Amino acid sequence: MAHGHDHGGVGGVGAGSAPGQRRRLAVALAITTAVLVAEVVGAAVTGSLALLVDAGHMLTDAGGLLLALVAASLMARPATSRRTWGWRRAEVVAAGVQAAILLAVGVYALVEGVRRLTAPPEVEPTGMLVVGVVGLVANVVCLAVLAGGRTANLNLRAAFLEVAADALGSVAVIAGAVVVATTGWQRADAVAGMLVAAWIVPRAVTILRESGDVLLETTPTGLDLDAVRAHLLALPHVREVHDLHAGRISTTLPVLSAHVVVDDSCFRDGHAPQVLDQLQDCVARHFPVSVEHSTFQLEPAGHAAHEHHEAC
Repeated sequence: MAHGHDHGGVGGVGAGSAPGQRRRLAVALAITTAVLVAEVVGAAVTGSLALLVDAGHMLTDAGGLLLALVAASLMARPATSRRTWGWRRAEVVAAGVQAAILLAVGVYALVEGVRRLTAPPEVEPTGMLVVGVVGLVANVVCLAVLAGGRTANLNLRAAFLEVAADALGSVAVIAGAVVVATTGWQRADAVAGMLVAAWIVPRAVTILRESGDVLLETTPTGLDLDAVRAHLLALPHVREVHDLHAGRISTTLPVLSAHVVVDDSCFRDGHAPQVLDQLQDCVARHFPVSVEHSTFQLEPAGHAAHEHHEAC
């Protein structure tokens, strides 16, 4: 006997992403794109290299936000008989790509910062200041738009981190411009960039690790399978628990499955459904990570000899 908790959709998964999340991403993308166009036009008119470089940075941000918006839209699609979990993992893939880009940018900034400390180029502080202020205003607005949904899932967290990193970059540009203008110390630009990179890199690594854990179906943090097994074995009529697995389909959808050996009498006296309810209530209520989607296969004692399974 097997059973799983389910709440709509083929394979038990309903639609994924709230419309509010997509609206936030769309507004942030529109603002970022508008600033990008303005900077490209400004660079063409003034011939400013600083504006052109910052436009390239904004292009990266716009690409990340577009990726996040596409992922959020895919997550809203219903499950089908072919994609039984829908597009829930689009969130994780998009977050991983955004984090990888941020990590590459951070590492490049650290390497380039070291090079510029040894041989600092001449920088023009007025142009730096203008670019920094324009970028900061745009990113603060985007952060305000995204702030309300940044904890919803990994996709929104990665998008928020990308904009936050750009906002910090703008602050660093402004600070570096002020220091260069007032003291003439050209290395201030490199120091500011390296400080921002030092903030970006560990956060990008964290998101990359979390997205990797989901894709590799690592047991969710906070869910101790040894404790789960002990809890299940303590239930009446439960004799053995094997093939115990747990993972996440997305950052907000933990799943668990197990084969549970129960007293043979449960299959004769009709007690098996009550045992099943107790098993599912246990994993849904007694642990820091609540597993609402659980599947248990109830077995008599002699069934294990007919199975081919590995570990746990």
